Amino acid sequence: MRIQRIAIENREDNLEEVDLSQLDSVIEKFKNKKGITIPVLQAVQQIYGYLPAKAFDLLSEKTGIKKSELYGVATFYAQFRLKPVGKHIVKVCHGTACHVQGANIISESILEALKIADGETTTDGFYTVESVACLGCCSLAPVIMIDDEVFGKLSGKTAVNVIKEYQLKHNN
Repeated sequence: MRIQRIAIENREDNLEEVDLSQLDSVIEKFKNKKGITIPVLQAVQQIYGYLPAKAFDLLSEKTGIKKSELYGVATFYAQFRLKPVGKHIVKVCHGTACHVQGANIISESILEALKIADGETTTDGFYTVESVACLGCCSLAPVIMIDDEVFGKLSGKTAVNVIKEYQLKHNN
């Protein structure tokens, strides 16, 4: 079986300025320690909300971890993001219970209302929407989670209403 190479897109964050001085404390904390790849990436993502491309160069230089290893770990684990996300993350559950109760309709309704595709961020930077395998709230199926808040027993229409109400409540 042949594996097709995925083309690397032009990274938007290469154009924006990222304050790498914020990484000094992270580098100092993990410097000269073993097994730090995942904790370092988690710490960087905690600061920026994603892993900026410029951070990989600095991390590699200061920690001695090969840039290819950093990227390998960052692209292997779903927890890491390589591009900025919205202020609020909307997760639409597509586990079995949610799927059979209409998760696809909920996803379609939310994405249509926000005018984005799955995994994208709204133009105002308020929401990023992601389909996820399971949120562990099967008795409330179908569900969405916005940040740490769960909303269940939804239809396409009620899910869109939740999104709109959440934005009104948290838009400050």
